[in-house]
Amino acid sequence: MSFANESCENSKDLRTYQHHLYAVVYSVILAPGLLGNLLALWVFRVYIRETKKAVVFMMNLAVADLLQVLSLPLRIYYYLNNSWPFGHILCMICFYLKYVNMYASIYFLVCVSVRRCELIMRPLRYNSSRRKGDMVICGVGWLFVFLACLPFPLLRNPVTSDTLLTGHDLECFSELPLRPISPPAAWTLLVIAELIGFVIPLALVLACTCLTAGSLREPTEGAIPDRGEKRRALRMVLSCAAVFLVCFAPYHVTMPLDFLAKANALGSCALRDRILRCHPITLCLASLNCSLDPLMYYYTTDEFRRRLSKPELPEGVTFSRRLSCLTGGEESDDGDDYGHAEGPIVSSQPLSPD
Repeated sequence: MSFANESCENSKDLRTYQHHLYAVVYSVILAPGLLGNLLALWVFRVYIRETKKAVVFMMNLAVADLLQVLSLPLRIYYYLNNSWPFGHILCMICFYLKYVNMYASIYFLVCVSVRRCELIMRPLRYNSSRRKGDMVICGVGWLFVFLACLPFPLLRNPVTSDTLLTGHDLECFSELPLRPISPPAAWTLLVIAELIGFVIPLALVLACTCLTAGSLREPTEGAIPDRGEKRRALRMVLSCAAVFLVCFAPYHVTMPLDFLAKANALGSCALRDRILRCHPITLCLASLNCSLDPLMYYYTTDEFRRRLSKPELPEGVTFSRRLSCLTGGEESDDGDDYGHAEGPIVSSQPLSPD
């Protein structure tokens, strides 16, 4: 796949720079990404089963982040040792999971933003049937992401018979050679990936941010959430937008440029070298989301922090809370992502989902 007659050689210094960068960044995000997402799944699953606020989407977002984190040790080994001894199939799986994580994270960040905006704009429309609908949305999203990301590994050159016999690859991940592909087909794939994978999701997140911010100027009446709840919803949607812009925007800006550089479609070898040095930085930023998402859960949801700080309460407190609900002290269904009671509302026996 070459669009130009000029061919620039890849320097050994460039490869060393990329390997050192990846090894350092992945080592830094491994521990917080693993612990943060495991903790998030534990809190979501055990202590906030009664909530109705986008928790299903955040659980799936944590699972998507874990898919990437679990592949990081093998990536770190490769970039430190400049060799892949684990076989071609495992290389392709790790390579594939990188893109599955990225686009699944984008999908579920959009779902969280849309759900939080909807709960502020139309709080009475959410019920148990809508929760089941959220699970269907998650399942369809996973299927779509797994299928849409298949071109990334399929466009790499097939493994040779020698590699199958030895079980060793000298190169893996982005350094795998590309299959021959025509320029129109390559540009079609790039445009589709940019539009569906980034531009449209970004537009939805920004639209939800504007709608949620605009709701603060509207009067609060009846069952409409109060201004404090709207601010908490806005804080969550803004966090989703920030993760989007910090982690995924730079990567999708440099992705077509990186394609042009690797296809030798640039007239300047110096420009090509600069792009090949910038693109790994944006790829590291895209990987950073698996560590930022748990921070987003913690700093944007008061109930999440309360449940971590006081995971259990005496049975008497639980009984008092249930008695309060029976006598008219109903818990709000449309406030913070996990409720907004004045004090901790955790029970050692979680309430029913609805």
